[in-house]
Amino acid sequence: MGVLNELGEDRGMSAHATRICSDDRLTRVIRTYEQLSPATLSSLDALFAPDARFIDPFNDVTGHAAIRRIFEHMYATVQQPRFDVLEGAVQGCSGFLLWDLHFRSPGASGKANRIHGMSRLVFNEQGQVTLHHDHWDPARQLYEDVPVLGAVMRMIRKKLSASGG
Repeated sequence: MGVLNELGEDRGMSAHATRICSDDRLTRVIRTYEQLSPATLSSLDALFAPDARFIDPFNDVTGHAAIRRIFEHMYATVQQPRFDVLEGAVQGCSGFLLWDLHFRSPGASGKANRIHGMSRLVFNEQGQVTLHHDHWDPARQLYEDVPVLGAVMRMIRKKLSASGG
């Protein structure tokens, strides 16, 4: 059985991810992210060390309050954000997660979106995350959908591509 969502439904993905690596630290991270909601943001404090650093394409912050603000901002700016962890592994004090963030665009369109990414994690001796470094491509996964900017981004990607397309 996987992690249950707020409706009590089995989300399934955690069972798959934890079979890949049965490390308790990684299982705790997966459960926290897959169950995350505005009401559970305080659970991040137990997951992260007090001086933890969180890096993604838009942020580079340190500490519980700053990390929580990133997720508060996410819930304030997109609709129905939800993480699904696809894979995970740990070796020593380092780990990684392969994940999808599903959300709906704000406004009337409510377009469904998915960001596919990977997070590098570093754990301290207490099993808390001291570094969470997200890797994903905002140019391809976000900017290319923006009118005018998207056309420019696609043109640049085409020019830099080895196949020219």
